[in-house]
Amino acid sequence: MPFAQEHAASYYAATANEKTDYPRLKDNVRADVCIIGGGFTGLSAALSLAERSYNVCVLEANRIGWGASGRNGGQMIGGISGENKLIEKYPEHEDLIWEMSWRGHDIIRERVARYDIQCDLKHGYVDVAIKPRHLRDLEEAEKRLSRRNFPYEHGLLSRQETCDALGTDAYIGALKNMGSGHLHPLNLAIGEAQAAVSLGAVIYEQSAAQKISLGDSVRVSTAEGSVTADFVLLAGNAYQFLNKSLRSRFLPVMSFIVATEPLSDELLDTVNPHDLAICDPNFLLKYYRLSADKRLLFGNRFRYLGEDKEVIAANHRPKMLSIYPQLKDVRIDYGWGGTIAIPINRVPQLGRLAPNVFFANAYSGHGVNVTQLAGEVVADAMSGTMERFDILSGMPSMRIPGVNLFSDAIVNLGVLWYGMKDRL
Repeated sequence: MPFAQEHAASYYAATANEKTDYPRLKDNVRADVCIIGGGFTGLSAALSLAERSYNVCVLEANRIGWGASGRNGGQMIGGISGENKLIEKYPEHEDLIWEMSWRGHDIIRERVARYDIQCDLKHGYVDVAIKPRHLRDLEEAEKRLSRRNFPYEHGLLSRQETCDALGTDAYIGALKNMGSGHLHPLNLAIGEAQAAVSLGAVIYEQSAAQKISLGDSVRVSTAEGSVTADFVLLAGNAYQFLNKSLRSRFLPVMSFIVATEPLSDELLDTVNPHDLAICDPNFLLKYYRLSADKRLLFGNRFRYLGEDKEVIAANHRPKMLSIYPQLKDVRIDYGWGGTIAIPINRVPQLGRLAPNVFFANAYSGHGVNVTQLAGEVVADAMSGTMERFDILSGMPSMRIPGVNLFSDAIVNLGVLWYGMKDRL
């Protein structure tokens, strides 16, 4: 079991609204629900349950939002990864699956307003096209939005309109969606934790769960205490250490982000001048946006397993300059990485290990949205409403042989393979 750690040296940690300092668990306590993991999934579930007057306890091994929830690109992107596979399996629930694919956005907006969470939420997102086949995909996506009477502004952009909106000629077109957007993810996590506590939830940091003992009630043991609860939710996502079976059903893939120094007004006239979140369609995708203080946050995956800012910056700078060459003299102030969980079928993994032990993880990079949905869906299931849970938990997940022993090698091979596919 890893030692408790502080946040990665990210831009988000440096600009967090506050540093959380919840106590360590040093007693044997009782709760209706024990949630293992203080990221978006666990916090969404905790807040959903606390709003229904459940007695909730959250165990976080490190700090609130320590994992991907506090390190990601901050892009609030619609859709559930593997959504088409869900529709193929459950065609009679296509309308409900569509609603679920956007529900996470609504949860975020509702909570930001209700609990006054200061997380720099801003609307506006663009999927860009690099090749003609990408344009065809975006045309189909636009048709779906129109057919569903999507309530936010959306539309296809021509090559020139894309260039004008983003300040780069790197793309041949785009789909703009003002229902998606971007935010400060760590501040959202901190705000959700505060909201849950205000409703009676109890959070323990630096309190890694070490063992789960099953029974009519479940006992979760830490190094210095325990929680006995009617229900348990495992919400560790890529940092899933308690159950080897769950851990073997996804690949832990690293993604890395840099943050420049704040850009000048002159640069901001030509670097993402409409302040949108942007993502390309590749597996080894580039994703970027402006922070509230007008730094460019630029993310990408590559074959690296460390945390050295200079190595990350050296990889990301030429890719950033291929889109915005005018940033050649701009300083990179931060570089960090984190792990996301990607299953073979790309469908989020929700289910049960026992009648009173739930799990939710593996969002394939759509975590800001889908984690919020997953937390609410698990809270529904614990409350006796199973429809959405049954759909999301009904997709079988494949074990990946050897992933617990050889994950780094498998991921590096995957990066090479998908990098070649991206170039086709």
